[in-house]
Amino acid sequence: MTEERIARLNELARKKKTIGLTEEEKVEQAMLRQEYLAAIRASLTAQLDNVYYVDDQGNEQKLKKKDEPLS
Repeated sequence: MTEERIARLNELARKKKTIGLTEEEKVEQAMLRQEYLAAIRASLTAQLDNVYYVDDQGNEQKLKKKDEPLS
């Protein structure tokens, strides 16, 4: 998500608190929020994909997703 789109989302949030939003702006804000949340989730997933932990024997193991079977 670009800085301009984040700035627009913040601008709409400020406007909502002060004078309110039109229907078009409400739709735009909802779309931008969904895009922002998707970007955050993708960033967190990428970060967690690079996390390792050390088990009791000193071996590095990659974190597994919740739905993946344990090895």
